[in-house]
Amino acid sequence: MAAEAPEAQVASRQGPVIREVTEYEARSLAGVPVLIVGSIIILAGVVLLAFAAAKLTGVAQAATIWPVIIVLILDFILFRGLTPVVAGEGRAVQLFGSYRGTIRTPGLHCVNPFSIRRAVSVRVRNLETQIAKVNDADGNPIEIAAVVVWQVKDTGRALYGVDDFVRFVGIQCETAVRHIAGSYAYDTRGSGELSLRDNADEITQRLSGEIANRVARAGVQIIESRLTRLSYAPEIAQAMLRQQQANAVVGARTRIVEGAVGMVQLALQRLEDEGVVQLDEERKAAMVSNLLVVLCSEQATQQVVNTGSLYQ
Repeated sequence: MAAEAPEAQVASRQGPVIREVTEYEARSLAGVPVLIVGSIIILAGVVLLAFAAAKLTGVAQAATIWPVIIVLILDFILFRGLTPVVAGEGRAVQLFGSYRGTIRTPGLHCVNPFSIRRAVSVRVRNLETQIAKVNDADGNPIEIAAVVVWQVKDTGRALYGVDDFVRFVGIQCETAVRHIAGSYAYDTRGSGELSLRDNADEITQRLSGEIANRVARAGVQIIESRLTRLSYAPEIAQAMLRQQQANAVVGARTRIVEGAVGMVQLALQRLEDEGVVQLDEERKAAMVSNLLVVLCSEQATQQVVNTGSLYQ
């Protein structure tokens, strides 16, 4: 027994080899001339049948009627091959189970009358994913949804590469959204890492790239994707809101203190440079304390006028 070729052995281990179907242009004739000629043939056949029925008898009548009937039957079969194609649509031609190409040019075309023509929309479509509840990279439950703009670029792959390309795109988009949501934190709190809330442009670009890789088998092009919903899940939304408010308060107070310290330093430096008053360390400390209270207080401070000496 002859040994199997290495390629056959590899194929037998990996399963059957499936040849990928890609789009190419189908052969067709201009449909309008075929329609005109066929209509003329039908009219001529009807006239001949009427003439044969009225004027001829016997063998002459049969010799005229039967050929005309056969021609009319063939003409009707030819009419079955007429295929209208509208703008934004493609017609995939399938003959005896074999893909024979796609017609994209708008107009009336004539193809093999025994073929099956499957319409495929190549217009731009929108897909809005369902609101998904997932955990982000920090383990916090969030709600996320996206809208994806896509278009069929290869009708051969769309029809024969996957079972239902519309459903396939929908499932892959939701899978990609969930994966992206779990790969990044909702908020990195200024750590410099990518976050879903602060780096929307970078996240959507990566989302578009991942979806494009997932749906390439279906001959689909991803034009754009955008997040339409991004928020914490209701069970932790209040806690996270309080945390964000606390962070905002801390940040604001930090800026206030930094500004107040700068103003105090400027005041002491100006007093010393211009020789307005000479203060010892204790008086400087008291002045710094009073100025910080005035500048950092959230409420208006009550002013007290010292009518005595500086040390009383």
